[in-house]
Parts: sequence; C-alpha cells; structure tokens
Amino acid sequence: MLIEKTQQWIRREIFHMKDSEQKTALVTGGSRGIGKGIANVLAREGYDVAITYAKEKEKAEEVAHHIEKEYGRRCFVYQASLQNPDVPEKIVNNAVRDLGRLDVLVNNAGVSSRDEVLSMDKDKFDYLINLNFKAPLLAIHAAARHMVKNGIKGNIVNITSTRGIRAYPNDFIYGATKAALARATESIALELSTYGIRVNCVAPGATVVRDEVSEFYTYLGNKIPLGRMGTPEDIGNAVAWLVSDKASYITGIVLKVDGGLILPGMPEEKNARRLYEGWGRLRRVDLEDGMRDV
Repeated sequence: MLIEKTQQWIRREIFHMKDSEQKTALVTGGSRGIGKGIANVLAREGYDVAITYAKEKEKAEEVAHHIEKEYGRRCFVYQASLQNPDVPEKIVNNAVRDLGRLDVLVNNAGVSSRDEVLSMDKDKFDYLINLNFKAPLLAIHAAARHMVKNGIKGNIVNITSTRGIRAYPNDFIYGATKAALARATESIALELSTYGIRVNCVAPGATVVRDEVSEFYTYLGNKIPLGRMGTPEDIGNAVAWLVSDKASYITGIVLKVDGGLILPGMPEEKNARRLYEGWGRLRRVDLEDGMRDV
C-alpha cells in the first residue's frame, strides 16, 4: 500500500500541470478489455486519466505505464471493490484529488453473467445488482456534484450492453442491470442538462476482451453483419467521440457499437437458411454480371 501511494505521489509531481484546461477522465474497470481500450483512446486524445481495477493490479499498472510512455499523459491507478457502497464516491474523490478536476466519468466496470432463474444464487444476484447498477449511480452522484460545484460542463458515459436491449436466455440479471442503467441514464441526462452536463450510454455488442484469439471469436465474428467481432478500441473511439465537442448536442442516448449484431430479428423469409448466414447478413452470389444479393 505504501509503495502504491508513493507511485501515485511521484506521478502527481512528475506530471504536474498548471494548465487548468487539461482534460481529465476516470474510467472504472480500466485494467483490461473494454475499459483498457477506453483509457488508451482517451489518453491518445489528450486526457489525463485515472483507472480502477478489482484484482489485476499488475495489468492496471501496465496500462498506466503504457499511457505515460506512449501518450505522455498521467494515469493514476486505484484498487476498487465497487460493489461496496462506500467505494464509488471514494474513487471519484481520489480522481479529483490526483487529476485536479474531473471532466469525464466512464462507468465501465461490471461483470457479465449467465444465470438461470430456477437456480438463482441470491448472493450473486446482490453482487451483480450492486456492481453493475448501483455502483455507477453512486459514482455519478459524486462526479456530478463535483462538476456542478465547479461549473464543469462535463460528460458521463455508462457502458451498457446490447444485452440490455435484446433479450437472451439465462440473461435476466445481467441484461436487466444494463437495461436499468440505460433507463436511469435518460432521467439523469434530463436533470443534469440544466448544468450543461451530458450523460449517455455506449452499448457494446460482441467484443474481444481477452488478448488471445479463440476459435469462438472467429466463429462469432463471421456471423455478425459487419463480419467481425468488436474491439476495445472500437468502444474507446465511440466514447471519445461522444464526450467530444463533435457530439455536443447529444445527451440521453444509447449508442450501439455492435457491427449490426442485434439489428435483425428472426428471418421472415420462408427459405431463411438460403438467405441468412448469421444475424441478418445476406449471402452474396458471384454472377457473370457481377455481385448481387440473393
């Protein structure tokens, strides 16, 4: 703990900036996967960042080192068990202390799960609700109060999921937490619009969150209309655009970033097997006069 605090102090001293206009962001769950992609893209776009991790300290430190070396930006690292109700506010306060201010909050931390209602684990149910839904709202409470108090027209982005839009079997808990977060975002966007604070969601589809490329990723990617899995950088690019001035007239939306994954429903064509090679992507046939859909 002493070593970690010393490292944080060194970062503050070495990278101390007097420019009050420096952009800053807190990304929860930034040690790997989508959170790592978001943190890297924001750093690339000029943000000093703070990230949280639950258990993988070394991976989080690797992200911080990469950001500092590659982009010359500050990156602070905090261990955070966000399912505990007192932690989200503490993490926001730590980010404000170390970064000097907070312009962007990205609520990314969460756990994906498949659960059957007939064999529901009550403890797991509470854990998922607290981490995936309650923690983001508590973080928003703290971040929004900081922004309002300091006149910061900031941005809050909640990472939801296309599983919060489309129903799947064994997804009644995780999907519900993401749907609830999207609905809460709409009301919060209305409330905070008074202060010039924009609040939005980014809903990833099937995304590669581990470094290794698996056969399943290839199989699933081939079934998606755009022909591939999403990447953490795809999600990071969407977040960076949404918090930029280019999206300054957008608030309260859910931006799907899924390659068209959930666009089609069940095929209505009688010969659906002939037409569909995945989620709504039509098979193409090479004809003498060129390519056409069939």
